[in-house]
Amino acid sequence: MSQPDLTRFRRMCAQFRWLAVFMVVTIGAAMVLTWVGAPLFYWLRDARPPFTGRTLGYLIWFSPVVFYLFAVWSIGSAMGQLSKGRLIQPTLSTALRRVGLSLGLGGVMSVFVVSNLVRLVDHGRGAFLHFDVAGMTLGMIGGALFLLGQVVEQAGKVQAELDEMI
Repeated sequence: MSQPDLTRFRRMCAQFRWLAVFMVVTIGAAMVLTWVGAPLFYWLRDARPPFTGRTLGYLIWFSPVVFYLFAVWSIGSAMGQLSKGRLIQPTLSTALRRVGLSLGLGGVMSVFVVSNLVRLVDHGRGAFLHFDVAGMTLGMIGGALFLLGQVVEQAGKVQAELDEMI
């Protein structure tokens, strides 16, 4: 890779990092204001209980978003490290594992955990399993990314061992 290409790649990585930070901060702030701030506001203004079963149910339905936002944050962190000149292989393996684990946990939570927690909070209404195709897909992609991260890490170790032999 030529020096101008490397400079352009690092600049694009830095821009992507800031895009990821912007996304996590704005979506995270909107989620906190919507699901925590608004009930507290109504509690202070109208003396309504802040977290009813319905409000807690909505909060539980959106809880996998935390895992998805951590995945975006991890990608942004990896891009920031690449923009500063860190080696691609160790950065990639760590990012793949973190993103994979986050997406996998978010998908599993979306499909299996959320519906059952809502049943507990909302007096038994709801199903035992939520057939969320997007959650299932993200869970599978997350598992694959986690495994690919392990493969990339192992390849780096083998490459280092071969370099020592030469």
